[in-house]
Amino acid sequence: MENVIKAFENTEIESCVDLYTKIFNSEPWNEEWSYDIAKEKLTDLYNTPKFLGLTLYQGSELVGFIGENRKRTPKGIVFYIAELCINNDIQGKGLGSLLLESLEEQLNKDKVSSIYLITSNGGLAERFYIRKNYEINENRVILRKAF
Repeated sequence: MENVIKAFENTEIESCVDLYTKIFNSEPWNEEWSYDIAKEKLTDLYNTPKFLGLTLYQGSELVGFIGENRKRTPKGIVFYIAELCINNDIQGKGLGSLLLESLEEQLNKDKVSSIYLITSNGGLAERFYIRKNYEINENRVILRKAF
């Protein structure tokens, strides 16, 4: 089946919410996303200034998406990936790579200097990004304060 990648549009948010909750409420994440909370998150993501997102279709079925936004720094424009989702049923078949590489091509054309993302230590996502030549940034640390 043909894969089609296109710009993420507002009209796709609900389909992305369905996919997002399916993925992250199942193995290995086992999170507890309600439809409403996921919709709020993805709507906020879409409405972030300088948002860029791509969706991936197989035929008429949405099977993945990626997105976040650009930010200006003294060293140029950087991009922060917030979400990369691929349908659980077809993970491991190169579609995440296809989506990420398409985003990277667009960002390269747009003269973005680097891409940042946050993911869990030691998981499938970390291994995926390392295989894609991403590296652990020794100059940054993630800090947290719980209430």
